[in-house]
Amino acid sequence: MNEFASTCLFRIFLLSAVVVLCAAIPASAEPSGKLVVFHAGSLAVPFADMEKAFEARYPNVDVQRESGGSTKLARMITELGKPADIMASADYLVIDKMLVPGFAAWNARFATNQIVLCYTAQSRYASEISDKNWTEILQRPDVVWGHSDPNLDPCGYRSLMTLQLAEKFSGQTGLYDKMLANRPEKNVRPKSVELISMLESGNMDYAFEYMSVAVQHGLKYVAFDDHINLGNYAMDPFYETAVVKVTGKEPGTFMELKGSSITYGVTMLKNASNPEAAEAFLAYLLDPEGGLKILKEQGQPPIVPASVATQAMHDVLPQGLKALVKVAE
Repeated sequence: MNEFASTCLFRIFLLSAVVVLCAAIPASAEPSGKLVVFHAGSLAVPFADMEKAFEARYPNVDVQRESGGSTKLARMITELGKPADIMASADYLVIDKMLVPGFAAWNARFATNQIVLCYTAQSRYASEISDKNWTEILQRPDVVWGHSDPNLDPCGYRSLMTLQLAEKFSGQTGLYDKMLANRPEKNVRPKSVELISMLESGNMDYAFEYMSVAVQHGLKYVAFDDHINLGNYAMDPFYETAVVKVTGKEPGTFMELKGSSITYGVTMLKNASNPEAAEAFLAYLLDPEGGLKILKEQGQPPIVPASVATQAMHDVLPQGLKALVKVAE
């Protein structure tokens, strides 16, 4: 064999070896495919913005969001077997109590909020309502007000807690029952964001919502004292004096929920069908310059950095999230 032929043969062998070697090394492809995200209704606006930003960064991922009451969404996962990759709850305790440890291994707290009373310029007594007289106005027979279902939506049981705390803080015995007497059951809606359209259409005068929702939708609102609004963790000992009974995990059972400062939680489901895309989305969500920045811009204080309750939870976080999350009780 002459030198030229030998050289060609060697080059062919070398090229073949490179091809085989490249085929043996798994490609670190970008995330792709469908990503199913269940999230609280109060996160609808910021998560819509996050979806656009994330899909611009990862165009091969199709984010499919479903919003609703956090408790209802958790039950869809645990009782109905609905597939989801990510669950973001308006109350991190929903994830702790309903999804961990069977359906999720960790729970990252990433945002806070507070309860306010929303209204519009067309609401009855809009020109006179304030943080001093709102309890009296809600008792007027011609005033239509409501809140979301406490059995389906954290904003619902938080609204009732706010009413209980208002009675305790004001010292007006019986105030809670008097206000509820002027709120028919038809004014209790499955999720808090449904109340917004009722306010805007004039079918309801006042509704309890999160402050972030009020800001995002340009609604007028009454802000409450920290003793009432569930927005100050330093007030947790007082918040705990409010107790609301809701339906439990199993049909026909009930559980009592104590008041606590509002904290949102997020997790990746153990049976996530697209864990690569889920981890990428969560890394964006928990990035102070990504999703957490969007929350802040839209009136919802983020927790920076996000936190998990135990070192054991931190240990099982996806590798790409560990630097974004701290351990804090």
